[in-house]
Amino acid sequence: MFEQQTKESILKRMLDASPEELDKRQGSVTFDLLSPAAIELAHAYIQLEQVLTFGFAGPAQPGEFLDKRCREIGLSRRPGVKASGKVTFTGKKDTTIPAGVEVSTEGENPVYFVTKEQGIITADTVTVAAEAKAEGRSGNVAAGMIKLTTGNITGIISVTNQTVFINGADIESDESLLQRYYDRLQRPSTSGNVWHYRQWALEVAGIGDVKVTPVWNGNGTVKVTLLSDDKRAPIPSLVDAVRTNIEKYRPVGAQVTVVPAVEFPVHVSAKLKVNKAGTAAEVTAAFTKGLTQYLAELAFKEPIVRHTRIGAILLNVPYMIDFSELKINGGTANLEVPEGQAAVAGTVSFLES
Repeated sequence: MFEQQTKESILKRMLDASPEELDKRQGSVTFDLLSPAAIELAHAYIQLEQVLTFGFAGPAQPGEFLDKRCREIGLSRRPGVKASGKVTFTGKKDTTIPAGVEVSTEGENPVYFVTKEQGIITADTVTVAAEAKAEGRSGNVAAGMIKLTTGNITGIISVTNQTVFINGADIESDESLLQRYYDRLQRPSTSGNVWHYRQWALEVAGIGDVKVTPVWNGNGTVKVTLLSDDKRAPIPSLVDAVRTNIEKYRPVGAQVTVVPAVEFPVHVSAKLKVNKAGTAAEVTAAFTKGLTQYLAELAFKEPIVRHTRIGAILLNVPYMIDFSELKINGGTANLEVPEGQAAVAGTVSFLES
């Protein structure tokens, strides 16, 4: 908007406005006195351009100014959420695993988890609830990734997570907060309409998407189906938090049912031809990550899991040469995800041909 307000154009206007009888050539007293002022005014126009960027909500608006704009209409950035799951200890019978035991993944940047309850090893193993030590999606680790314990606990032989850790969420991104800001302004939420229930649910940290079904079981009934930030079924504590928040605002007489989305597992199998530099295990890990990302994009938006997209993900995995007999849930056709469910990565079974 102010691109034309350069030092040269400002100086020219100032010189043109000066009395004709003055010497205005470069190097003259008039020219030299006006030049510094023109530079400072050009800088002021540059800052004025930033004021417009900072003052209006949009993709270019820095986060701190987006926070200020959102607070004007009662929105605040959602905090991060810790991932949760279960870990299984193997060891000597009657060994006590206290709450607060720290375990982690391997690698240069391990992810740490803490047990949330006490357990006693019987029949060689015990499984206890645990959560990530820090908030964020980094805690959403795949099954078998947790392998180490920290501290000195005798009687333990090994530790692992037999199932995935889920529902970890980063602090809300600018993109997500901006979308909620636009939703609030462009989709008016009044008198307990669909957008009102969506707004109330998304206010809870860790909730990534919501499907609201009005009159789902007769007059006055509303069904709110939830997805977590990682596009999985949210854990009971998240569902309870949404239910509590809706109860504070819902219209009198409305019968509200809040439920997690049902997970629809997508199982993939194929025969692979792998480059000698890689292994089927490495291909499986990389493919599972790509599959998880693809299914997260579909959740509550697209009900079809496409066989061709699964194949494309597999071909783009490092070390892959070719594959055959690719099946999803035992078949070669597209999968249709039922209403109220969300496709998630299931078992991945690859054999080298």
